[in-house]
Amino acid sequence: MNKKISLGLAISLIAIACAITYILTTAFSLNIFNGKISEVTDMAAKYERLDALDAYVREHYYGEIDEEDLTNGILKGYVSGLNDPYASYMTPEEYQESMSDDKGVMTGIGISVIMDESGYMLITEITDNSPAASSELAIDDIIIAVDGADVLEIGYVEAVSRIRGTAGTEVTLTIRRGGVDRDLTFVREEIELITVAGEMLNNHIAYIRIESFKEATVTQFNNIFNKLIDSGAEAILFDLRDNGGGLVSATEDCLDPLLPEGEVAYAMYNDGTSQVLVTSDAEECNLPMVVLVNENSASAAEMFASALRDFGKAQLCGTTTYGKGIMQSTIPLEDGGGLTITVAQYRTANSDCYHGVGLTPELVVESVDDELGTDEQLDAAVLLLQKSIQ
Repeated sequence: MNKKISLGLAISLIAIACAITYILTTAFSLNIFNGKISEVTDMAAKYERLDALDAYVREHYYGEIDEEDLTNGILKGYVSGLNDPYASYMTPEEYQESMSDDKGVMTGIGISVIMDESGYMLITEITDNSPAASSELAIDDIIIAVDGADVLEIGYVEAVSRIRGTAGTEVTLTIRRGGVDRDLTFVREEIELITVAGEMLNNHIAYIRIESFKEATVTQFNNIFNKLIDSGAEAILFDLRDNGGGLVSATEDCLDPLLPEGEVAYAMYNDGTSQVLVTSDAEECNLPMVVLVNENSASAAEMFASALRDFGKAQLCGTTTYGKGIMQSTIPLEDGGGLTITVAQYRTANSDCYHGVGLTPELVVESVDDELGTDEQLDAAVLLLQKSIQ
């Protein structure tokens, strides 16, 4: 038998339900509110400590305070507090230099320098097809002034920055050679860095050396790879020794013509999610391959080597790699600067993350004997490929 609920009882039940909902909602909101209050309190405490420190410094510091340097120092200090060895805050100038480096280009006159024992700048290398290469500059020349400013007075780091400058502008260097000083004026250019080199070794083994993975690396790699394949290469030796890594996107593009279609590498984030990081299309190279690595092969270089090994394309030769299997992301900031922080671990398709472990080669060869002019690791890799060809 059906029983009807009275109107009064229905209203009472609705009121009770609303009250319960209100209580639950209020409790949940209160928890969120209390959490936010705690966060604000902690943040306020941090700023109070900084404010107290700033007040004392401004009252007692003997020297003058450069507000821009102070702000940059605070931001750099914040990021250093993350204890992330790969994290950094970059000033606008540093951020632009970082972006140029990722592209594989540099703005300047095309020289490499080190600090001489006198404190001046010693030229150690001159880049081909650069303003410096077409001038009277020579290796071992000493730069004592930039645009009339003595290097010892402005400091080595500042002197390097002033030489780089902006493409299309002039810079005058005072050069000392054999005790004689003279001025040379250059027009700065944007110079593409050479990150890939290659040649055909004996027995039709293509040797490809990759210094790092930058945007410009992809075109250089494809040009050299295709040229050596067209010249009749029967095996490929990739040399990634002392390659500290670079861009994942450039690594993906260099791997693409070598690997079969599929997922190559994955990023694993702090929240437990993962994402496909590198893929390859159906075109692949079926020649025998060996990758030379050493203790300084790191990050994207390890990804390149591990991916080739995962797909059965290559064996590794040399010594255990550095072991950097974490990925950084760089973003621009409103002040024109940039922030780089570690955002994920990564691994290749059929291997565990190698961070802190490295990749151990199938053929371990410990040393490179530079004094005798021989390269034991290279010789061992070539022998391994010769056996594969036969």
